[in-house]
Amino acid sequence: MAYVAVKGGEAAIEAAHAWLAEQRRGETATPSVTVSQIERQLGRAVDRVMGEGSLYDRELAALAIKQSQGDLIEAIFLLRAYRNTLPRFGYTDPIDTNAMMAIRRISAIFKDLPGGQRLGPTYDYTHRLLDFALLEDVPPTPALQAEDPAITIPRAIDILGSEGLIEPDGAVTGDMPETASVIEPEDLTRNPLDFPASRDLRLQALARGDEGFLLSMGYSTQRGYGGTHPFVGEVRIGKVAMEFVPPELGFAVDIGDIVLTECQMVNQFAGSKTLPAQFTRGYGLVYGQSERKSISMALVDRALRTSELGEDITAPAQNVEFVLSHCDNVEATGFVEHLKLPHYVDFQSELEMIRQLRREAETQSEPSE
Repeated sequence: MAYVAVKGGEAAIEAAHAWLAEQRRGETATPSVTVSQIERQLGRAVDRVMGEGSLYDRELAALAIKQSQGDLIEAIFLLRAYRNTLPRFGYTDPIDTNAMMAIRRISAIFKDLPGGQRLGPTYDYTHRLLDFALLEDVPPTPALQAEDPAITIPRAIDILGSEGLIEPDGAVTGDMPETASVIEPEDLTRNPLDFPASRDLRLQALARGDEGFLLSMGYSTQRGYGGTHPFVGEVRIGKVAMEFVPPELGFAVDIGDIVLTECQMVNQFAGSKTLPAQFTRGYGLVYGQSERKSISMALVDRALRTSELGEDITAPAQNVEFVLSHCDNVEATGFVEHLKLPHYVDFQSELEMIRQLRREAETQSEPSE
């Protein structure tokens, strides 16, 4: 594809930027929304921007949301661009989500389980009616704490694991028990996506992927396009400690906590000649409280394991290259919005071709003498 260099127009661009800043501020009679307000009151938006922007920093995510006027994909783009300027000190140790201080934990496959069901803060049971009381700045009614705010709860899905009814946890290669092995994960932020993509690389791409795209892909599997008959084994939300081993110390240091949402999806597997019938896993792990994203990610993760498990690929959600090549909203935005840039030469060549074809058609249609 040809591109055309454009010179000049600096004054118009500066005016456009000034107009944008004026629109972003809005009526000066209305108090300006602060970054702190966005961080503390628009938590779900902040969580999404952090997750798809691959940078866990609530304040910077809130700043990006303010700067982009609430355009979350633009905010994600801003956060990723800033992330690329930061120094890299190394990798933290693998986090232990089993030690998560959970504020919410539910399972759709067990009614009674160790630790119980913990509803936590959720929209699941709210009426989908506009709350006009929010038009006024009225403090909410304090919540009744029927349980500890956050506690460590064992994984519900480990009940199946203790009976050998589900594939082992941590088989990042996507292999089944006899050949499962833990490999050194790749790093999608350092190396470009390539195919065939291992499961750890796929999970990284899905974690950064657009929530709406993954939701649609996951939904498609429920409508017969590569269905895997899933059950939500567990969704948990809470704080997890991050540990890092500085080279000069040689031992792990706790550098802080982050909030994560983890989903373990339980899926059917009929077995093979060498493996008994058992359940398989779909996995989702994202920053902040984002259950829709984590569940969608787990659905798509399991769909992408189709060939590894010896199943037939019959739907788009099972096609690794299709899903991973289109799930990144920053990349997709670049390709779609570049159409606004000048394409004068391209269009003129197309225009001349159409005119030539019409002239040739008119010549052929003229009656011969």
